[in-house]
Amino acid sequence: MPPVEAWERVYVDAETYTTTDVHAFIGCTACHGGTTSYNMDEAHTGMLEDPSADPVAGCGSCHPNIAPYAAESLHMTLEGYDTALHQRSDPANYETLEQMETYHCNNCHATCGDCHVSQPDSVGGGLLEGHVFVQTPPMSQTCTACHGSRVKNEYYGLNEGIPGDVHLREARMACVDCHTSAEMHGLPPFDQEEHRYDAPQSPTCESCHEDQIGVGSGIPEHEVHGTDLLSCQVCHSTDYTNCTNCHVDRTEDDVPYYSVEEHWTTFLIGQNPDRTTDRPYKYVTVRHVPVDIDSFSAYGDDLLNNFLNRPTWSYATPHNTQLDTEQALTCTNCHDNDDVFLTADKVAPAELEANHSVIVEAAPAFPEGYEDYLATQEPAAETPAEGAGSGETSGDAGFWGSDDSATEDEVESGDAGFWGADESSAPAETPAGDESFWGDAPDAESTAAPSGDESFWGSESAPAGGEAVATPPATDADFWGG
Repeated sequence: MPPVEAWERVYVDAETYTTTDVHAFIGCTACHGGTTSYNMDEAHTGMLEDPSADPVAGCGSCHPNIAPYAAESLHMTLEGYDTALHQRSDPANYETLEQMETYHCNNCHATCGDCHVSQPDSVGGGLLEGHVFVQTPPMSQTCTACHGSRVKNEYYGLNEGIPGDVHLREARMACVDCHTSAEMHGLPPFDQEEHRYDAPQSPTCESCHEDQIGVGSGIPEHEVHGTDLLSCQVCHSTDYTNCTNCHVDRTEDDVPYYSVEEHWTTFLIGQNPDRTTDRPYKYVTVRHVPVDIDSFSAYGDDLLNNFLNRPTWSYATPHNTQLDTEQALTCTNCHDNDDVFLTADKVAPAELEANHSVIVEAAPAFPEGYEDYLATQEPAAETPAEGAGSGETSGDAGFWGSDDSATEDEVESGDAGFWGADESSAPAETPAGDESFWGDAPDAESTAAPSGDESFWGSESAPAGGEAVATPPATDADFWGG
């Protein structure tokens, strides 16, 4: 996240605000409370720092079609956390877990203002543009400011040796290009979800690649696998972060913190534990979630007394899409290859019971008669050069460009308009010559941020390498599924 000077965090540019923002027609006290007075003590009496902490009261009078849903969305409530933690616990422990959440989880979830006016509290707050309402939140100051340890590092290509997501590298797509305002605000049909995978699948690869998926696509690998056997990530994701656990506690001065014992990058395919019409896949990418039976022991004993009721290896949708990946180079890199599947030997013995619905007994064998098919097929791509990261292939300089991993500084400093400092710049157009991936005739709508698509997320975790201790507390969005 770009550094923000202390004065920038609180400075209200009155001229810009009053000439560009419709909210300037509303008096300060109408939203913030307090008293209209030149006396500072009187003026600030009863003032609300964040009027949108209650979206209905703070924003509902002008936004009645959004505020009530936003107030119940996963970004506002702790429903995603609660769904996971309650399954691992029992009602007698809920009150204690909720107390823990007030210290370690509440800051993960943002208000309307935390996306459209200021940076989220979990990363220090501070006005985005001098109190101007930003309709499309800047990605680096809101979305990836919270979703940092996994989503940001994967999408930007900040994990060493692993390229960034093709949607960023080739199309300069921001979060809101895929994640719509309806999804982020919890509007129908996303208004009944208790966990992020409860709602209809959104975004979907089919939204932009409909003609390239399944039977009739003309792509042999897509033809033979159809649309119900594999999620797209099974073939088009590369290595991503997995965490052993997360422990929370408070210092003697009552400052909350967390520690992560270990994390690593890997790629594994597991069974889909909850196949639905929206997610019918038999095989999906899975990730170890940062939780263990003692994660919250600082707040009480045996709080997760039903820890094994929920898998510790969870359905995941990594943000690291590649056209060519190691597992997609040849058929034999998946079929009859246990290395890329979550087999029982890769699961901690104490967690085997919890993961029976996710564990794959053995890699699928080739269907009968496939020997003749394989004999006619050439390799899908060249073998990766020695030392290349998973997902990189030699000879692909034209597709990937001369630099396989954009650093955070390069991404943020060189694209101020795209990342939020100057919204007048538009995302770069999809490069020509990649029709096989992007479709025959990509248009501007597939790469430009949709107008009015407010978006936001919510989490950050520990830095790579060994045990880490950080303040504020862990806010890893992937722990929603914990």
